[in-house]
Amino acid sequence: MAKRDYYDVLGVTKSASKDEIKKAYRKLALKFHPDKTKGDKSSEEKFKEASEAYHILSDEKRKANYDQFGHAAFQGGGGQGFGGFDTSSFSDIFEDFFGDFGGSTSSRRTSNRGNDLRYDISINLEEAYKGLEKNVKYTTYKRCSSCSGSGAAKDSKPIKCSYCSGRGKVRTNQGFFTIQQTCPQCSGYGETIGSPCKDCGGNGKMQGNENVTVKIPKGVDDGTRIRLSGKGEAGIKGGSNGDLYLFISIDNHNIFKRSEENLYYELPITFSNASLGTTVEVPSIDGGKSKIKIPSGTQHGKQFRLKGKGMPVLRRNLFGDLYIRVVTQVPTSLSKRQKEILEEFNEIENNKPDPVIKSFFEKAKKFWKSS
Repeated sequence: MAKRDYYDVLGVTKSASKDEIKKAYRKLALKFHPDKTKGDKSSEEKFKEASEAYHILSDEKRKANYDQFGHAAFQGGGGQGFGGFDTSSFSDIFEDFFGDFGGSTSSRRTSNRGNDLRYDISINLEEAYKGLEKNVKYTTYKRCSSCSGSGAAKDSKPIKCSYCSGRGKVRTNQGFFTIQQTCPQCSGYGETIGSPCKDCGGNGKMQGNENVTVKIPKGVDDGTRIRLSGKGEAGIKGGSNGDLYLFISIDNHNIFKRSEENLYYELPITFSNASLGTTVEVPSIDGGKSKIKIPSGTQHGKQFRLKGKGMPVLRRNLFGDLYIRVVTQVPTSLSKRQKEILEEFNEIENNKPDPVIKSFFEKAKKFWKSS
C-alpha cells in the first residue's frame, strides 16, 4: 500500500509553519494515542503514521528532502525512513508532547521538593518610601526533627523498592513501543520505608510555625514580589524546601496618588489667590514641606512639578517627581459684603471684558448669523 502524503496525514499545507505542524501532530497524537484507544489497531496505525509524518516535517533538512524527492528521499537510507525509525527518535517526539500524559515514556521521577508558599504584606506609602524590615510569622511544614526528614524511624533506613528494583519507574509494552511509568509502589523514589517515623508518619515533615525577618527595599510598588529561597514547605523524605513569596500591597494615601515613581495630588486654592497670586507650603512624602509660588492669574488645573520629590526608584539612587495640580475653589456661600465686591468687580469686567471671553462671544455671534 502506497504511503500517504505527509502533509495530508497531518492536515497541513506545504507552507505551514513549524508551530502549525507541531499543533496538528499534537491534535492527532492525542486523538489516536494507544492509551485512549487500547486494542484498536486502526488507531494505532494512524498514531504511528502521524508520528512518522511529524518526524520528517518537523526537521528542516528532512522536510527539504521530502519536498524535493517525496518518500523516495528516505527509502533504503540506512534507517532514515520511518520503517527504520529508531526508538530514540520516537521517544523524543512522544516525550515532547506527553511529558505529563498518563502513559508517558518520559523518564521522570516524582519531585520531592516542598511546596512554595505565598504571604501577603500590606504597607503604607510612607513605608514604601523609606523601606523597612518586617517580621513575618506563618505556619508551614518543617523537616521532622525526629527522623531528620528521612521519614524512617530511628535506627531504621529506607530500603530499595522491590517492585521497580530501585529505579523509580517501570516499563510496560503497548503495541509497537514500550511505555515507561512512575513506579506505583514507591511513587518514583526508588525506595520504601519499612518502619516509618512515628512523629511524621513517614513523610519526613511536620506542621510548625516559622518566623522570618524580611527587608523590604525603599521604592517597592503595589504588586512587588519578594522571594525568600528555601523558606517554603519542607520536601517529602528529605527533599529540598520550597520558596516563600511575599506579595506587597500598598494602602491608599489620603493625600498622594502614585504612578510608578511619581506622586500626584490636588492643591485647593481660593478664587482670589488664583487671581492675585500667592505662596503656599505644600507637603512632601518625606514628611517635609516645600514652598511654591502661585503666579497671579493661575488657571484651574495648572500643574506644578517639584523635581526629585517623588518616590525612590527601586534599587537605584534616583527619585521621581511630585506633581501638584491647582484646583480653584469657587465660593458657594457668599456674605453680603462679598457679593457687593463681586458685583462691583463684575461691572468693571463688563466695561473692559477679558480678550479671550470677548473673542469667543464674537465668534458665537458670527456662527448664529451664518446658521
